[in-house]
Amino acid sequence: MGFEPPQRLIRTLGETYGDAVAAEWLGKLPELTAQVLDHASLDSERVMAPGGRSSLVVLVRRSDGSPAALKIAPAFARPDLERDALAHWNGWGAVQLLDEAAEGALVLERLHPEVSLRSLPEAKALLEAAGTVRKLWVEPAAEHGFETVAERTARQAAAMAPHLTGAATAELTTAALAAREELLSGSSETVLLHGNFRQGKVLGGDRAPWLAVGPEPLVGERAYDLARLVRDRVEDLVAASSGASAARRRVNKLADSLDLDRERLRGWTLFRAVESGTRALTAGRRQDAELLLEFASWL
Repeated sequence: MGFEPPQRLIRTLGETYGDAVAAEWLGKLPELTAQVLDHASLDSERVMAPGGRSSLVVLVRRSDGSPAALKIAPAFARPDLERDALAHWNGWGAVQLLDEAAEGALVLERLHPEVSLRSLPEAKALLEAAGTVRKLWVEPAAEHGFETVAERTARQAAAMAPHLTGAATAELTTAALAAREELLSGSSETVLLHGNFRQGKVLGGDRAPWLAVGPEPLVGERAYDLARLVRDRVEDLVAASSGASAARRRVNKLADSLDLDRERLRGWTLFRAVESGTRALTAGRRQDAELLLEFASWL
């Protein structure tokens, strides 16, 4: 199968795992995809673009003619954890795992990739998002292999350390790291989390109106999982004259709708926004960083 990997996949893998590591895997990807398609008796229709940020997504037909989606990710992106989470949810609130075609290659239920919650008006999108994510918050399997919120955020906190001395980032980074420490000291909740839940990760389906895709699963408290959703459509919030008050209202509204503590959601939203903003600065995405850090300053 001859194709060029989508540019978003190339960029994100390089930023996250290093250009050399990403380039090695991407160089093998066309041949690997052809092998997986042949081995699993799948007929390709088209590669999704812009597609995923850490995986290639190909719309396919199975041997019986039924539609599906093939997702291929490098081992260093831990597709095994996505597989385990999807298997645990078994289609409840999330895309159904149909098969594992090969190591790192998942055959998934075909959804409507062109229709996400971002296609809805904001109020309706947030309502549907809350209803979807609530289904995902279940008790993990007894012998799960997922990392904890504390473990994931420890790595992120270490990467944020250089920004403690930057004139534009020191105050927010200090506040975000302090919020993390306080939140972890008072958390005892352990449920399975999506890990990267936002409007663009919820697609239209036939089996159910809306289903989550693309988990980066971990275990911990629900407020962590909801924090990324709070800043959805951040560019619209920043452009609005009432953006700061709208952001704070969104924290309160989402917390109340899902029976979460407002301050815990505010704290995790601050940490995750600053972490994303400083990571964008490190990667040279200054415009993204400015949006995220301005949003964080409102909290």
